[in-house]
Amino acid sequence: MIDFTFTTETVFMVIVVLVILFLASAIKILREYERGVVFLLGRFWKVKGPGFILIIPIIQEMVRVDLRTIVMDVPSQDVISRDNVSVKVNAVVYFRVIDPERAIIQVEKYYEATSQLAQTTLRSVLGQHELDEMLAERERLNLDIQAILDQQTDAWGIKVNNVEIKHVDLDESMIRAIAQQAEAERTRRAKVIHAEGEMQASEKLLEAAKTLSKQPQALQLRYLQTLTEIAGERSNTIVFPLPMELAESLISGKNKGVAD
Repeated sequence: MIDFTFTTETVFMVIVVLVILFLASAIKILREYERGVVFLLGRFWKVKGPGFILIIPIIQEMVRVDLRTIVMDVPSQDVISRDNVSVKVNAVVYFRVIDPERAIIQVEKYYEATSQLAQTTLRSVLGQHELDEMLAERERLNLDIQAILDQQTDAWGIKVNNVEIKHVDLDESMIRAIAQQAEAERTRRAKVIHAEGEMQASEKLLEAAKTLSKQPQALQLRYLQTLTEIAGERSNTIVFPLPMELAESLISGKNKGVAD
């Protein structure tokens, strides 16, 4: 027969071990950024923490919740823009738990739920815009996605602080098309600027012609100034026109002298 006789020392050691195991499973230490959602016999009891927490084993159960801001990388998503351009877009979402009770009770695995919601929202919002808007108006799109996510996750006790679109990847053919479009736009702007310059120059010349027509002496002075500039150049032969106004003045002056 097997002898089950226990000594006092053995019983004491067993009790000490049981007490140690009880305390190890009952005592919880929560950091400053952690909270513990405590369930009593399967029902929600309270949110505890931070610091020293005592949990009754078997009767009570605690789930840790991190209150720090979580940086979640949204995987690259295939998006078809409103102008039927296929692109790959990825983003990053910053969010944190503000209500530990709802984050545990209202949704299973709030991190995965937020990740899936972010992916679908990213495709839905960007699909309503054209490619040019994705490339040029990222700030506005970030705010739109952030507002939708924040509204959807509010019931889960989660606050979405920020959303940033990181990359919009295009295929090679689309990159070449965009480069050609940009080059054509620059050419168009150069032609417009040149035409505007010609128009402004013609307006100024017209104003100068009107001013000179009112003052014949100014025209003669301008003519003499032009001759001075030509004479300053290194040239053996100078051919210059004689204005009709100057010729008429000389002829009239000569006729007046003969008459005298």
